[in-house]
Amino acid sequence: MALALTALTATSLTAPASASTEQASADESTMRIATSGQVDNFNPFTSIYLTPTAINRYVYENLVQYDSTDFGPTEGLAESWETSDDGKEWTYTIREGMKWSDNEPITADDVVYTYTQMMEDPAMGAANGSLVQNFDTVEATDEHTVAITLKEPQAPNPGVEIPIVPEHIWSEKDDPAGDDNDTEVVGSGPYTLESYEANQSITLKANPNFWRGAPKVDTIQYAYYTNSDAQVQALRAGDVDFVTGLSPEQLKALEGADNVETNIGESRRFTALGINSGAETPEGEAYGTGAEALKDLKVRQALRLGIDMDTLREQVMQDYATEATSFVPESFEKWHLPKSDRIVSSDPEAAKKLLDEAGWTEGSDGIREKDGEKLSLRLLTDAQEPTEQTIGEFLTPWMKDIGVDLKVESSDSDTISDRTTAGDYDMYITGWSVTPDPEFQLSINTCASRPDAEGNGPTSQDGYCSETFDELYAKQHTELDESKRVEYVHQALQQHYDDVAQITLWYPNQLEAFRSDRFTGFTTQPTDGGVIGNQSGYWGFLSAEPAAEADAGDGGGGLSPIAWVGIGIAVLAGAIGVPLALRRRKSDDRA
Repeated sequence: MALALTALTATSLTAPASASTEQASADESTMRIATSGQVDNFNPFTSIYLTPTAINRYVYENLVQYDSTDFGPTEGLAESWETSDDGKEWTYTIREGMKWSDNEPITADDVVYTYTQMMEDPAMGAANGSLVQNFDTVEATDEHTVAITLKEPQAPNPGVEIPIVPEHIWSEKDDPAGDDNDTEVVGSGPYTLESYEANQSITLKANPNFWRGAPKVDTIQYAYYTNSDAQVQALRAGDVDFVTGLSPEQLKALEGADNVETNIGESRRFTALGINSGAETPEGEAYGTGAEALKDLKVRQALRLGIDMDTLREQVMQDYATEATSFVPESFEKWHLPKSDRIVSSDPEAAKKLLDEAGWTEGSDGIREKDGEKLSLRLLTDAQEPTEQTIGEFLTPWMKDIGVDLKVESSDSDTISDRTTAGDYDMYITGWSVTPDPEFQLSINTCASRPDAEGNGPTSQDGYCSETFDELYAKQHTELDESKRVEYVHQALQQHYDDVAQITLWYPNQLEAFRSDRFTGFTTQPTDGGVIGNQSGYWGFLSAEPAAEADAGDGGGGLSPIAWVGIGIAVLAGAIGVPLALRRRKSDDRA
């Protein structure tokens, strides 16, 4: 999908362009990003929200990165790696001469420390523990070599997705799993976290020790705004330089604004209805207040058949989303579940028939009843998200048409996070950003990835548990023949779909905007039709530079040289605009 490069026009917004903190001065070296993103903490072992997880991608380098051009594996802390013929031994060569931001050397021991903490302490594996479940041993054979021995062969590269931390800092923490990691942060990426004021601002400073070279933008400051319309107005007024996560209406409202440009990129996200089909701990102990009706597969199937997906997508997202089949978006074409006869279309009459078969009979008011109980379900929506409110407005009459009383409960994101963690919901609107290899997203749908009733332990997408899915997950995990692995992944996604573990609504485009008079030179991921915000990496920030410097050097330009392949200019702010996984659900990004 090609990037749509658009000049924005001037439609005024009614929301005030006021942040909850004083804006950074508009000097050339400070990039100001509007955000409403939540922060659980900045601890790379435990944080699962989008904002801190995305920031940590800029603070901590992985062993292996995803390339900006096509998501392929590329150098991180490791300059090279190799694997044994049986797929069980992985050896990484750490680049010599690298330093942490405090000038201490980066060595293989830092890698071993990071992985070992996750392997030995469940609390340290809260965010990424599923990625090391197959690890047997991790050893530093010398200062610059790491050897990972796996229990079973695996297809995914073990070096991706896990931020490596400095052992000399983290080994001295009294409670590393409970540390918020928001002060005196030492990192290895292009930026370091300088300061954080809850619900006010987050400030990053360029790391001169970054092995690829220090970024040209010295300071990045995220300023909190109370709502997304205020962010848009702040961009138009020049109070901020970047916004992301725009709605179609907001994108159009910016049309014609001076010195503002937009990018429409193919994202790696999905939007879905999360369903509480019976929250249970890993030991099988039920908890929460989920509706008993949702434990019935026929009821869940009926709900999906009762939704006019095409109309919902077109009315809510207009031309900025595509049809969904599973939780792996079509931006990852190889892994994405192809559409087939098993992907159903809207059919209210078929939905009614399923509810009849499930024993729910139509009452005098049209709402179905069973054993004296009405078929009434709660839908949690974020009061600050217009898109979620609109979804609720469409779903309510459609559900009533098939005999379901849908009660939309609008609340704030913190409350939704707490309620979904505690299983105190029936349905809610969710979304995750998926990594180029589907391993992680598949893993958090396994039975072993369910947390306890307090939300402690692993991360789960929606508390889903299926022995059949688990078997397919295990097969794809160890299958070294990529064509066969693709088949297993598709089978697992189809099983998840057939079980109606969630109702995937669409794959949204990422709508972004930035001040072209202030900054330029961003890199999209992937190169063809990609985004700068919410990347699986740090490429967008790394190549950005003040527009004045670019003009003085070569006349300027929107994208970095490596990103110019007949595509438009993108924004970098996506690392922050939306929450990642509010607790273990509402919005994720393994980005």
